[in-house]
Amino acid sequence: MANPRYDPKYAAVGTPPAPPSARYWYPARSYSIQEVRQGYVDTLTSSSRIIWFAPLLLVVMFMFRRNTFVDAVIEELCKAHDASVVGMVIFPCCLLALVVLTALYLVSRRVPVYLLDFAVFTPPDRNRITLDGFGDLLQRSGWFAEESLEFQRRLVARSGLGDNTYFPDGILANPPELSQQKSREEALQLITGCLDELFAKTQVSPQDIDFVIVNCSLFCPTPSISSMIINKYKMRKDVRNYNLSGMGCSAGLISIDLAKDLLQTHRSKYCLVFSFENITENWYKGQMRPMLMSNCLFRMGAAAILLTNKRELYPRAKYTLQTTVRVHHGADDTAYQAIYQMEDGDGKKGVRISRDLVRAVGDVLKSNVTILAPQILPYREHAKFLIDLLLRKISSSYRAKVPRYMPCFRDHIQHFCIHAGGRAIIDGLEQNLKLTPEDVLPSRATLYRYGNTSSSSIWYELNYIEQKGTVKAGDKVWQIAFGSGLKCNSAVWRALKTLRSTYPAPTGLVCEG
Repeated sequence: MANPRYDPKYAAVGTPPAPPSARYWYPARSYSIQEVRQGYVDTLTSSSRIIWFAPLLLVVMFMFRRNTFVDAVIEELCKAHDASVVGMVIFPCCLLALVVLTALYLVSRRVPVYLLDFAVFTPPDRNRITLDGFGDLLQRSGWFAEESLEFQRRLVARSGLGDNTYFPDGILANPPELSQQKSREEALQLITGCLDELFAKTQVSPQDIDFVIVNCSLFCPTPSISSMIINKYKMRKDVRNYNLSGMGCSAGLISIDLAKDLLQTHRSKYCLVFSFENITENWYKGQMRPMLMSNCLFRMGAAAILLTNKRELYPRAKYTLQTTVRVHHGADDTAYQAIYQMEDGDGKKGVRISRDLVRAVGDVLKSNVTILAPQILPYREHAKFLIDLLLRKISSSYRAKVPRYMPCFRDHIQHFCIHAGGRAIIDGLEQNLKLTPEDVLPSRATLYRYGNTSSSSIWYELNYIEQKGTVKAGDKVWQIAFGSGLKCNSAVWRALKTLRSTYPAPTGLVCEG
């Protein structure tokens, strides 16, 4: 059965290859009790603890009221003093307790974080690179031996990338100019393309921005990229800026998590998040195959997101942030070295992608999903899990015959934005989370149309979902990304309105899957 048609923006040329039937290694879908406990602890915010404390207080008061000793004490007080005096003491104490609980709840309740809108960068045609053009670019650079040329041609042919991805001007130059100046020009092109569109869509002035958060792993100039944005748009002198580097493809969700913390601390603010990767200076020019993979997968792209906690902007917002989960397996040497920037034997710098990457991603994914599940699944799923856990504790025959209970996320999550890191990553998550080809279509479409744009890929995927017109009010969107370290980060959004498609249905272009 054919999947829904591609948008013109995502499928201007051809169709992506069908997913392979190969089984990718992922760990057994078991869970750690410690991680489950952490998920429930994260679910109970300070305000929810107060809500649960109120009925507990009522139960305790009822038990005391039914206690004969307490009754005797109250009776003695009434004998020793006027009953009206005792009432005047007890009533204000109860009223004070109620006021304190209400105040604590109002102070500690979670401040909503709204996503007003976002914009993704679509490069001009001059930056377009086809698969054949990629082979020609490698050939004329003069950097690679014949074996390395052939390896990269074979790899890009089965990578899931199409003929409409983009490289920056520095890489496309003849000969390539991998200089800092060209890297700055690439960054400025991405900044201008994204932020101009975002400010136009939201009708928010750059001078209204309170926080600027930028994440870019491999390009960290001085002044910083966040300072470049402040200078470009002449922002206020009291704007606070944050620049995250070296945190890989999952850094976009780290920026969202940081923005959430800022907006839940400071009231009535705007926060601008800019996620991208700069690849001009980071093209590998050597012969080591694990380091050549990044040349084939990574492409030019960026996303800008505008967040706020202003309640009066609720009618204009698209989504509200439900939760974020961050997991880091850097203590494990295999995970830590799975994606590693280094120099080869000839002193040429690049990023090595290890064969253990898919295995490491599986382990960190399991931890992230285990912590996330209690925060987003309905109470009936909690009950099923607890019943299964109890039966496993008391019955050895049940443990031997029945597999561990694992909820089906697609029953409760309507849209999935899986980082388009490569076809193997998407295939592995589709199999491990028991998703359908339709669920991972946004990831495959983004990989095919734009390539691996690093931290911004999940926003290209959400853009694809919106253009299809399938987002309805109340739908949940799960963004999940992986990055060097090794990290797995998640964010779950709830749609506040039904979003209509802004693009006409294309003709004659389908994704076979």
